[in-house]
Order: sequence, then structure tokens, then C-alpha cells
Amino acid sequence: MKKVTVFVLSVLFLILPSQGFAQRKVPILVYHSIDDFKGLGSKELYVTPKNFEKQMIYLQDHGFTLLTFDRWKDIHKVKKPIFITFDDGYKNNHHAFAVFQKLKSANFKPVGTIFVISDFIGHSNRLTESDLKKMSDSDLFSIQSHTATHTDLTKIRDIEYELKVSKDKIQRITGKDVTALSYPYGNFNKKVVAETKKYYRFGLTTTPSLFSEENMKDELYVLPRIYVKYSTSLEEFAKIVEGE
Repeated sequence: MKKVTVFVLSVLFLILPSQGFAQRKVPILVYHSIDDFKGLGSKELYVTPKNFEKQMIYLQDHGFTLLTFDRWKDIHKVKKPIFITFDDGYKNNHHAFAVFQKLKSANFKPVGTIFVISDFIGHSNRLTESDLKKMSDSDLFSIQSHTATHTDLTKIRDIEYELKVSKDKIQRITGKDVTALSYPYGNFNKKVVAETKKYYRFGLTTTPSLFSEENMKDELYVLPRIYVKYSTSLEEFAKIVEGE
């Protein structure tokens, strides 16, 4: 009888952790500009470098593991997985680069994903090809696609240019695989998902929730993300990432 009890307990011990991992909530955060707001554009789409650094220090101090999408499967292996993403490829994302370089240590590796609009690369307020190559080579950033022209994919008939050409251009610049797409404006439908699946392994929305693996069809093509805004306090940031 004792042997049976021990066996049952051993099986439960093996099963329960995997169930816990399957139900874990994974934050995928979205930023845009990392800069002081100077009156141009929407203020809420800015996060100051000072606040961004405080947020990354919070993640460092509270045991989070920052991941990029090439390590997606590690959400089941690491402690407190989180994804830091940036949309549009603004030049001021260099401030995030500087913060990552400052905080990088043997015990903490900050990494993020920049979703660039391929036709906008090199424009006056956007990252250049050399910028993207440098950031990619640092292994602190993964460079992925935010389409070619930032058009609403649900309103166009032929989206091959937006998906394939942008992917090919970014891969040429970085020499690394492009597997994730951030939908412009967060907009998608069944057709967009079907087209995205031809070229990418992940599709990211702006549906405001934490990711929880449910093994639903196409769930990796409707990944939710939560905005971090100019007005987001450190206390609010902590509640977001801790799933409170």
C-alpha cells in the first residue's frame, strides 16, 4: 500500500508543476517612444528613459526573465517570463538600448523586441539599417516586423508586400530570422491571421491582457499585449507585470 501511495504522490508531483506552467500568466508589454515628451505626437505613447529604467530595475529586482520570441518555449522553463516589445522603430529606442546595456549583468540579461516598419527605416525619427544591425548584433534586441508601411491589414486585399517584403528586408539587414509580426493598430481578422501564418510564427495584437496558454487554434497569432504609457506609475507597472 505504501508503494502505491508513494507512486501516486510521485505522479502528482510530476503532473502538477506542468499544469501550473500551462496556466501561468505571461506579460507581453508594448512601448513606443522611450524619450522625454516634447510636445510631438501622443504623450501617452512616450515613456521617459528615467521611468523605463525604473521599470527594468523592478523586473531585475523581482526575478523576472526577459525573453524574445525565438525563446518562446522558454516560458515553461524560466522564472517569471516577460516580453518587452517596442512598436514602430523610433530612433529614441536607443534610450532603451542604453538602459539595457547599463543593467546587463551576469545575473540579469535585459532583452527586447523592436517591431519596425520596414519602409520607414532610416527616416528622420526612425532607426537606420546600421542602428538595427548594431542592436541586433548586441543580442539585447530582436528586430521583427510591423509591416512595410503600417497599413491596416484588415482593409487591403493583397497583403503580401506588407508581410513578405518587410520580413525579407529586415532579415537582410540583421542576418537573423524574422518570425513575429505586430499588427498595425492591433487590427486583425481571420484573413489577416491566415496570411500571417504563411510567413510568421507569431502575430501580436494590442488586446490588453496577459497571455495564458489555452492550446486554442491560432492562439500564437492573436497574442495580447499591455501598453506601458507615459502616465503608468511604477506601482501600476508592478500590478501589470505581477498579474494583479
